[in-house]
Amino acid sequence: MDGSTPVSRRSWLHGMGALGALAYLGCKGGSKESGAGAAAEPVADVWARYRGTTINFISENTPPSAAIAANLKPFEDLTGIKVNISQMELTKLVEKVSLDFSSGQAGFHVIYADPYQVLAPFSEGLVDLTKFLEKSDSFPPLENGLSDFITTQLDAGGRFLDRQKLYALPYDTPTMIWHYRADLFQKHKDKMSHDLGFDPTPSIQLTWEQYYAIARWFDKNAKSEIPYGTGHQAKQHDALMCDFSNVLWAYGGDYFQAGPELGLVGTKKPGKSILSGNEAIAAAEFYNKLLKLAHPGSRTWDWDGVASAFQAGQIAMCPNWHEFAASNEKALPGKVGYAPLPRGPKRSANIWGGTGVGINANASDKEQAAAWLFINWATSPATQFMTLASEKGGGTPTRRSVYARPEVEAAKKRPSPLPNILAAEAVNEAWKPENIGLRPKVATWNQLDTILFTQVSRMLAGEIKPDDAMRSSAEKFDVVNKV
Repeated sequence: MDGSTPVSRRSWLHGMGALGALAYLGCKGGSKESGAGAAAEPVADVWARYRGTTINFISENTPPSAAIAANLKPFEDLTGIKVNISQMELTKLVEKVSLDFSSGQAGFHVIYADPYQVLAPFSEGLVDLTKFLEKSDSFPPLENGLSDFITTQLDAGGRFLDRQKLYALPYDTPTMIWHYRADLFQKHKDKMSHDLGFDPTPSIQLTWEQYYAIARWFDKNAKSEIPYGTGHQAKQHDALMCDFSNVLWAYGGDYFQAGPELGLVGTKKPGKSILSGNEAIAAAEFYNKLLKLAHPGSRTWDWDGVASAFQAGQIAMCPNWHEFAASNEKALPGKVGYAPLPRGPKRSANIWGGTGVGINANASDKEQAAAWLFINWATSPATQFMTLASEKGGGTPTRRSVYARPEVEAAKKRPSPLPNILAAEAVNEAWKPENIGLRPKVATWNQLDTILFTQVSRMLAGEIKPDDAMRSSAEKFDVVNKV
């Protein structure tokens, strides 16, 4: 079958199923022979019409990309497309993507399009994917359609300014939640309850002030078992913005008046910042107090740093991305629990950090088509399950159908072959509209992010007071946005 021949849904699904089976066997270390039956299954030639093409995928060094990099063979065998994957720290990725777009080049064809640092500022450099979705006779259809993606994540991760356009397909979905040493909480629960006057078991019903009280209790009463009660990703870095935002929103503050709505389709005109408001200042005052209690390493840690400290037994609890559950289970098997983050006067807020994958508009038509086949495969239910199960990765799915699989539901209990799913109950609560934390998706976000984490870092260093940090941030936001 050549590229001009319409592909039947049945034949495509047949090929896709074989591909998914091979991917899963590959991620589990299955031999080629063990998957030979699947490999012999017929596949639709529509996948092979761009055979011989090479595409380059630039990604943050995330678990899903690690899993896909280790299991590319099924895709390359089916399509004949060679995929080179470059993984790096997010800031470096943004620099390289910016250079590609500004120079009119396509050194990278598939882009890990962070909604805030890539999609919003560079949307004009990305292909509107609806052109591939509409060519149902020329390309394999998207299995289960767009409705299989979680709606909030499809909007937040894939769109900008225009709901009729789609620049990226949801690829990963890390969300910050409460990680805690369940073994220590269980051991000391009765004494903690007596001393604190409330049940300390982490839940969405507890407040940030109670979180602070629990951390202080560990510092005073369990120093021989755990050096510090809490730790944070408070390095002068994007990570600090993420950590602080959870508290900001919980206390009723926000970056702009339009609030969470800006996190979905976004805007180029967010208006004046409201960071100088009383709620934001109260959040900054609490965060400053909390960080004085935290492990002193916090101000040098990003998300990897605080995860390593937690897994090394340095802290009893921390807010962090839920996809660290897999590495938590390796370091502290059966000893870790997960809950949505505490609430403030306003609500519980759990920042969502998901990202989509898009296509560089500077690429040739042939490269764009090959890139579309890749992102179709990379975000398919079969590949999403493969990354969840991978010993190399441990990403969590963006597809509803993957969560509905019986083996995924069964894995929510220990011993679990899919350890990231152990955090699913907390994450599902965190994803509810009233609990999710969405940053403003604005074209100037990279500048605003730097302003915020710089001013909050100065506050933590004692250089400026919390109210000055917020007012200064608001003033600088307004200068950048020219309002």
